[in-house]
Amino acid sequence: MTEGAIGREAAPADLSRRNLLIGIALASASGIAFARQPAVANPVVPEKLFESWIPPRFGRWETVSQSGVVLPPPDALSDRLYDNLVTRVYAAPDFPPVMLLLAYNNAQDGVLQVHRPEFCYPVGGFELSETRDIAFKAGKQAVPASIFTATAPNRVEQVAYFTRLGSAYPRKWSEQRLAVMRANLAGDIPDGMMMRVSALGIDQEEAQTLLGDFSRQFIENANPRLQRLLLGPDSGG
Repeated sequence: MTEGAIGREAAPADLSRRNLLIGIALASASGIAFARQPAVANPVVPEKLFESWIPPRFGRWETVSQSGVVLPPPDALSDRLYDNLVTRVYAAPDFPPVMLLLAYNNAQDGVLQVHRPEFCYPVGGFELSETRDIAFKAGKQAVPASIFTATAPNRVEQVAYFTRLGSAYPRKWSEQRLAVMRANLAGDIPDGMMMRVSALGIDQEEAQTLLGDFSRQFIENANPRLQRLLLGPDSGG
């Protein structure tokens, strides 16, 4: 048998060994990737249970309606964006009504993320002022929040809100995506919560005081499990 023939006979064996080694390497990489895949840390909250945590009245405030609140626009992912989406309108003597929206999703994975109001309102035909940084006080916490004015032909609405993702309170879309990425790299898929409050017929300075005080009272009177969703795992709720 010639040297060339020996080489031709050895080639299939070498190829089989090479394929086996590649297969082992790929299987190992897949196993490592699966083992390091971020885990969903928070269970889905049933709709009825979530709604039961919302106080129908607190202080001088009382629920008067569930309509009239600007909602996030429907899209192909809308059924997956929110495990819970609740609206309420509260009234109190001598104050303009306050509109409340709570949106919660147990898994923020970089694809599914709670819509921010600066996205929702323009879709509804509103023009927005510059968003300003503010803070909501609740218990011993000062929660990073934002406020802006949304203007439509027959409506001027002062809107304040905060978003929590895991232990972070991002004020911008870029910060929100970064918070999700950091959690995923740490091996976690965080939950996401947004609380939005708004009022008509007042200027932004008045709204900041009104909405901040309303939010503090709402959070402090909410069910402890809802407090935890609003303020995060380290809130003690």
